Amino acid sequence: MMFEEYFNIVIIAIMSLGLLLAFIRFIKGPTASDRVIALDTVSVIAIAIMVFMAHIYGRFIYVDVSLVYAVLGFIGVLAFARYLEGGV
Repeated sequence: MMFEEYFNIVIIAIMSLGLLLAFIRFIKGPTASDRVIALDTVSVIAIAIMVFMAHIYGRFIYVDVSLVYAVLGFIGVLAFARYLEGGV
């Protein structure tokens, strides 16, 4: 294996570990705000994985998909925050 392949495996492992830890916080989170923050973290890590996979496979259409997912995730977090704040 070349150095680049080892590097890709290490990056995917680190992102997977972060995703697992964020999911654990989402499940265990004692408050709703902890769960919203964990869900936002999962969203950010998923976006990073999509961009990294686009780089690996050379299919840059996945970058566009990840940008749309990022905008929708941001709007979703704002909606949850507004709901938790008690606003309409």
